[in-house]
Amino acid sequence: MKNIDQRPLFIFEMANNHQGKLEHGLRIVREIYEVSKNFPFNFAFKLQARDIPTFIHPNYQGRDDIKYVKRFSETKLSEEDFKTLKEEIEKLGFISICTPFDENSVDLIERLDFDIIKIGSPSFGDWPLLERIAKTAKPIIVSLAGASLENIDKVVSFLKHRGKKLVLMHCVGEYPTKIENLQLNQIDLLKKRYTDIEIGHSTHESPDNFDSIKMAIAKGANIFEKHVGIKTEEINLNDYSSIPEQVRQWLLSAKEAFDTCGVSDKRSNFSEKELADLKQFQRGVFARKTIKAGEKINLSEVFFAWPSEKGQLLASDMSKYMDYFAEKDTEEAAPILFSNVKLSNKREKVYEIITKSRKMLEEAKVFLTDKLDIEVSHHYGIDNFYQYGAILINCVNREYCKKLIVLFPGQSHPTHFHKQKEESFQVLSGDLILNLDGREKESKPGDIVLVQPGIKHSFRTKNGVIFEEISTTHFKNDSFYEDEKIMENKNRKTQLTYWLNID
Repeated sequence: MKNIDQRPLFIFEMANNHQGKLEHGLRIVREIYEVSKNFPFNFAFKLQARDIPTFIHPNYQGRDDIKYVKRFSETKLSEEDFKTLKEEIEKLGFISICTPFDENSVDLIERLDFDIIKIGSPSFGDWPLLERIAKTAKPIIVSLAGASLENIDKVVSFLKHRGKKLVLMHCVGEYPTKIENLQLNQIDLLKKRYTDIEIGHSTHESPDNFDSIKMAIAKGANIFEKHVGIKTEEINLNDYSSIPEQVRQWLLSAKEAFDTCGVSDKRSNFSEKELADLKQFQRGVFARKTIKAGEKINLSEVFFAWPSEKGQLLASDMSKYMDYFAEKDTEEAAPILFSNVKLSNKREKVYEIITKSRKMLEEAKVFLTDKLDIEVSHHYGIDNFYQYGAILINCVNREYCKKLIVLFPGQSHPTHFHKQKEESFQVLSGDLILNLDGREKESKPGDIVLVQPGIKHSFRTKNGVIFEEISTTHFKNDSFYEDEKIMENKNRKTQLTYWLNID
């Protein structure tokens, strides 16, 4: 939407609180500006437009005994007044919004070029008005008070099929809204049902309620609307409109809530104090026996205990991806210090492999679920992976099995056979050179090759390959390699669950 960045948007609804007096309307805009200008949010001012001669039935024109006929008639602004108010709104940096209640008012909004159109809850199912609004080029904010899910679905479908950019606002049409009727869990419902639409909250609670905004923010709302006005000796406000000082308190409460909730699209940064507080309670790594310089430090040679000391390896450092080699002798029961070991970090190499395979799958337009069980086969060690190895993505393993296998350019998978499993390979992308009992066959995308039990086979690629393996059930100990060194290597696979959509 125009002028809106990723910061939250707060909409100040003037409604008829200008009392039909231009100078009072300008005063509201200016005083709300003064209390809001130092907050790190986007701000908008919203007016309401009714073409009184056509909006009110001719038989009811001038009827002072009907409350809202009287109010709407007495607070009518001229088009020139609307123009002056809008200019002041935009001069002070506010986004301009207007709610039309009839088709002629939509014409007014287009003539004055308001930034956004608001559909008020009473107009939610007004299809002639919606048809007219949909013909504009304006973004739309929609309030949902009193609307059933069925009708919301219809309106959302109507607007989206016309390419409209829209926001849905949870709203309760009770003025003012009692705390027990705020129904803020509806924000969860709307976010779950309309996942590609921004969800906000249009409020009508008591002006001295500064808590519900915090809960709406915690629910994930990012756009908020509140009625505002100014009292004078002649003017009293309704029970749901806030004066400038109440607006300031409302915004302070909102800022506190955003600060408390923090970021939601990534893991938050951890303070040095938090990390230090956690580390003091973590177990340290101690030598179970004397470890000589040059020895690899195995789990069987250490124990874990608390307290640890500064610079000591912790239990959390003893990952299957980390190999430590002693550079100095460490006595029995002594702490193993980082300064006394050399680290070989297999984790970085494994995740480099996963990242490259993900890019290769994306370029080939092979689409997978986010969470995958992956095997990185490194038959002669992780350092030799790009010469001998493969990435196996396990999709299904029941009475039938499906895997995706990825090889990088120039990579090969050593000769082996299966006693129980029968396999069929279908190339999805790239080139596959398959050796079956000493006979080489080059396959291209679409080709299918059958590998029966007992048949020795290996495969390699020139330019990289992604192929699908469909087989009978895969058994863990049913791969027999021709090279005994591979069979003796019990750590030839690194298995992990990986979320491919995480950068």
